[in-house]
Amino acid sequence: MPFKRAGIFCASRQIEVNYRAVNKHERGAMEALEAIFTRRSVRKFSEREVESEKTENLLRAAMQAPSAHNKQPWHFIIINDRQLLNQIADFHPYAKMLYEAPQAIAVCGDLGLENNDRYLALNCAAATQNILLAAHSQGLGAVWIAVYPREERIKKIKLLLDLPLHIIPISLVAIGYPAHKKAAEDRFDAKKIHVNRWRARD
Repeated sequence: MPFKRAGIFCASRQIEVNYRAVNKHERGAMEALEAIFTRRSVRKFSEREVESEKTENLLRAAMQAPSAHNKQPWHFIIINDRQLLNQIADFHPYAKMLYEAPQAIAVCGDLGLENNDRYLALNCAAATQNILLAAHSQGLGAVWIAVYPREERIKKIKLLLDLPLHIIPISLVAIGYPAHKKAAEDRFDAKKIHVNRWRARD
C-alpha cells in the first residue's frame, strides 16, 4: 500500500509525516500521530496548577500501557508538595525543573507482581511514555526524569516517598503548563532503518 503524506503544523513550522492511508473518519488515529510527532520535552513551567481531571487522565493513560503477561506491575505517586518537589530537585542532577513544576508523577514498579526488574523497567517505561503523550495532548508540558537503574537515585527516592521494599521507583515525570511553546522537531533518520538484516550505509 502506498504511503500517504501529510503535513503537521506546529509553531509556524511544518513537519512531513508519512503514514498508511487512514480513513478520514478515523480521527483517533490522526490525533495520536499528531501527539507523537509534535511532543517535546518541557523543562520550563508556568505557575498555573494542573487540574485534577487532567491528572486523572494522565494516570488512566499510564495504566493503558502494555506490560509483559499483562501483569500491570506499576504504582503511581502524585507529588504536588512543594517541599518534596524541591528535595528531589536538590539531589537529582537532572530534576532541577522540579523547582518550578507544580507537580510530578513517580512511576514505580512492583516486584511483588513482576520478579524480573528488567521487565519491570520496560513495563514502566511504556507507562511513562503514555503519560508524556497524554500530557501533550491536553496542552500540558512534561519531561521524563530517569531514576532506575541508578542505585543512589533509587535509594533517595524510596526514602523521600516512603516506598516499601518491593516498590522500585523507575522514573519521574515533571508536569505543568509550559512557560512557552516549543516548535516540533523532525527526528526521522533514514540511515537508522534496516530491512531484514543490518546493512551499513555510506
